[in-house]
Amino acid sequence: MQFDYQIIDRKHKRSHGTIEASSMKEARSILKEKEAFIVRLKAKTEIFKNIQGLRRNKNGKLNFNSLVDFTRQMGIMINAGLSLVDALSIIVDQTKDINQKLVIGRLSDYIKSGSSLSTGMTDMPDSFPNYYISLIKAGESSGKLDDVFLRLAENLEKSREFRGKVSGALVYPMLIIIGIVVVAFVMMTFVLPQLLEMYKNFDVELPATTQFIINFSNFLSKFWPLVIVATFVAGVLLRTLLTKPRYRRILDMYLIKMPVFGNIIQKSILVETTRTLSILIQSGVPLLESLTIVKRTTNNALYREAFEDIYNDVEKGRSLGESLASSGIFPAIFVQMTSVGERTGKLDDTLLRLSKYFQMESELAIKTATTLIEPAILVILGLGVGFLITSILTPIYNLTGSIGSAR
Repeated sequence: MQFDYQIIDRKHKRSHGTIEASSMKEARSILKEKEAFIVRLKAKTEIFKNIQGLRRNKNGKLNFNSLVDFTRQMGIMINAGLSLVDALSIIVDQTKDINQKLVIGRLSDYIKSGSSLSTGMTDMPDSFPNYYISLIKAGESSGKLDDVFLRLAENLEKSREFRGKVSGALVYPMLIIIGIVVVAFVMMTFVLPQLLEMYKNFDVELPATTQFIINFSNFLSKFWPLVIVATFVAGVLLRTLLTKPRYRRILDMYLIKMPVFGNIIQKSILVETTRTLSILIQSGVPLLESLTIVKRTTNNALYREAFEDIYNDVEKGRSLGESLASSGIFPAIFVQMTSVGERTGKLDDTLLRLSKYFQMESELAIKTATTLIEPAILVILGLGVGFLITSILTPIYNLTGSIGSAR
C-alpha cells in the first residue's frame, strides 16, 4: 500500500514523496526512523490512482467557480510560505472535483519537471484565460506571485459576485416567460382541441379569433413532434451561424441597442473591461499587451473591434484616452477618467474606480429592468388569457343568443 507524506527533517528542510508500507502505523515508523517531523501522511486511495490514470488520458477543465476557489487557495498558501508543489498537492488532496484534480495534477507535473507555473497554464487555455496567465507570468518575473494570486482572487470574487447578481435578477423573469410558453403550448396542443371539438356541432358562424385558435390548435395537435424538432434544428442552425464573425457582429450590435437590456450588457462589458485592465496594469503588464488580452477576453464583437483599433492607435503613439474617444463606443466618463489617470500616473487606480462606478450603474440598471419586466409580463399574460377566454366563450354567447331569438 502506498502513502503520500510530507516531512520536515532536522535541518528544517521540507520534503515530500511516496513510501510503501502495509499500514499507516508502519508508514509512521518508517518516517520516524528518519528523525523527521511528519507534516502530512495520507494513504493513496484507489480513487487517486484512477485520477492519475485519467490524467494521462484526459485534460480536465476548470469552470469559473473552481478557478476562483483555486486562486484564493493558492494565494493564501503561497503567502504562508508553502512551495508551489506543496500548495498544489494540498489542493489536489482536498478537492473532490475530478476535473479540478486533473488540471491541478497536470500543473504539479509541470512544476516537478522544471517548467514554470505560467508555462503549464499556457498549455491549458480552457481552464486559464489569457489575462490570468499574463498576470501569473508577471508575478513570477517580479517574485510577487503570492500578491498576484491574492489580487487575482479578489478580482475574480468580485466578478463572480457581479455575475451572480446579474443572473439572479434575470432568473425570475426568464422562468415566468418559459412557464408561459410551455403552458400555452400544452393548452394549444392537448387541451383546447378537446374543448373546441364541440363547436363542430354548432350551426353558428365562428368569430375570426376562434377560427384562428381552432386552426392553430389543430396544427399543433397533429404536428407537435415536428414543431419540437424544427425548433431544435433552428436553435442548432442559429448557434452555428453565430460562430461566424459576420452574424455574431450583427447579433452583438442589436444586443447593445436593445431597450433596457442593452444598457445592462454595455455596463457589464465595461465592468469586466476596466477591472481586467486595472489589475493587468497594476501587476506590471505593458499597456499594449493588456489591450490585447482585454480584446481576447471580450465577448462582444463590437467592443473587440474597438479594442483592436485602440491597440493600433496606442501603438502609433496616441494616448489611451484619445484612442478611447475616437472609437465612439465608450461613454464620456470612461474617456475623461482614463485621460486623467494617464496624466496623473495612476491609470490602474482610476480604472479600478471606474469598474466600481460601472458596477453600481449596472446594478441600478438591473433593478430598473426587473421593475419594468414583472408588470410587463403580467400585462402580456393577462392579454393572452383574455384573448383565449374571449375566443372560446364568444361562440357560446352567440349560440345562446340565437336560441333565445328563435324562441
